[in-house]
Amino acid sequence: MKYTCFALAFLLLSLLSCKRETKQETLEPKVTNNSISSKELPFAWEGANIYFLLTDRFNNANPDNDVNFNRDNPTGKLRGFMGGDIQGISEKIMDGYFDELGINAIWFTPVVEQIHGDTDEGTGNSYGYHGYWAKDWTALDPNFGTKEDLANLVKTAHQHGIRILMDVVLNHTGPVTEEDPVWPEEWVITEPICEFTNYENTTHCTLVRNLPDVITDSDEPVELPDHLLAKWKKEGRLSTELDELQLFFERTGYPRAPRFYIIKWLTDYIHELGIDGFRVDTVKHVNENAWAELQKEASYAFETWKRKHPNDILDDTPFYMVGEVYGYGISGGREYDFGDKKVDYFDNGFKSLINFELKNDASKEYDSIFSKYSKLLRTKLKGKSVLNYLTSHDDGSPFDKDRNEPKRAANVLLLTPGASQIYYGDETARSLVIDSTQGDATLRSFMNWEDLDKEATKDILEHWRKLGQFRRKHLAIGAGRHRRLAKSPYTFGRTYMNGDIKDKVVIALDLPEGKKSIWVKGFFGDGTKLFDAYSQTEVTVQNGKIVLDNDHDIALLELKEL
Repeated sequence: MKYTCFALAFLLLSLLSCKRETKQETLEPKVTNNSISSKELPFAWEGANIYFLLTDRFNNANPDNDVNFNRDNPTGKLRGFMGGDIQGISEKIMDGYFDELGINAIWFTPVVEQIHGDTDEGTGNSYGYHGYWAKDWTALDPNFGTKEDLANLVKTAHQHGIRILMDVVLNHTGPVTEEDPVWPEEWVITEPICEFTNYENTTHCTLVRNLPDVITDSDEPVELPDHLLAKWKKEGRLSTELDELQLFFERTGYPRAPRFYIIKWLTDYIHELGIDGFRVDTVKHVNENAWAELQKEASYAFETWKRKHPNDILDDTPFYMVGEVYGYGISGGREYDFGDKKVDYFDNGFKSLINFELKNDASKEYDSIFSKYSKLLRTKLKGKSVLNYLTSHDDGSPFDKDRNEPKRAANVLLLTPGASQIYYGDETARSLVIDSTQGDATLRSFMNWEDLDKEATKDILEHWRKLGQFRRKHLAIGAGRHRRLAKSPYTFGRTYMNGDIKDKVVIALDLPEGKKSIWVKGFFGDGTKLFDAYSQTEVTVQNGKIVLDNDHDIALLELKEL
């Protein structure tokens, strides 16, 4: 890529004068001699490097908010609140942790107010630490923080060129407990339990026992629940909430059906804070037209926010929605098959879907993976994208569950075409097998910050950082076209062209120790100056190849900037 002399001069001055004076000062990433400020990098969701974390399990910056609503009953292992909060995410952004990983978007679990009580649904007594058991969509849960904390998080992230993805739930409320009454029957159904064998018994049912399903397929107007009205009155905001709802329904003309109330409440966070996108939960359990309606209102809110805050806009990227259609794989193209019906969620508000297929592909040869994904993203999914992952919060069969191949996991995840989702602790080999846990709790231990002093962890983290920074800098990796250049040692090129943005890189994997030749003919001509971002080495193309002499088994080659 080419950058102006002014930009390079500004970078040099910034590097010479960079000095951290307080913890609140915004940090730029560690900069090599061939990189640029993260805020100057071009961005596209198709090639994003997204970091996914459980808000309660990442970093506890404010111990004063660890216990609220008398949530102090004993729970199953890893099924209670552990103290992570919104401030903790902001703290790690300011520390430069995400910059060093090459992250340009953060997705965190829902932070709206959760049920106050606890419940045992067969996997151990639990509280709503994970954020998916909403009690009140209009408020944040004090265990996670305040709206001021969330506003600061968005602002801090944007200062680092990082987008914010809120995790949102339209499908269900939280479970019913002694402290949390069931919503009225006009709002939810409590049976039957989903069977997942066809469209009807996947969308018009409760996901699991005691998880009331919001009635999203009806346009019948409903009144607000008495328990919610009483709550708002007690908190002194009843008239404000009612006035805002009146304005929303007058503007949109929507009926006062359950889904439209929740759509209003969710999009308020965009109106107020400039949230960049939604990760949408349990997509296939809701009639698909609801997602198109959510996307319409979210986009309206985002464009309205940008008009009101012209100095805070990162760029002209539209609002982004990625959906969790559990079990969807990239090979299915645009459609998800329920057995008796196929649904195109990309045609109902989604730019991208989470891809559950990469974890199964990850053990195959690199080029088999990369070529497959590059082809599918340019044929069946042209104009759309997928979000790839290898581990997550609710997938009990992840790739490399025992963390035996953390570097290969990085190579597969960060170099496969499409957007990438790092699950917190992938980069530090956080254990996914915790003794005495039940179900998905084993995937949700607290972030293993204490391991960062260990040499083995430092080595793994450094590998993830080098690949992540290279990926963030080069859209060609996630959003570009793949082309194999050599079989042994395995070498490939990626190219990306969109308007004024032109980018190309060459990457080699499984390299031998010591001296090695890497074939770049057809991608970079003889005499071209290149830079290996992995070993921090400058090289020149001669006879269609470059030569490196080091012990690394990977090379990340880019044009050397002048």
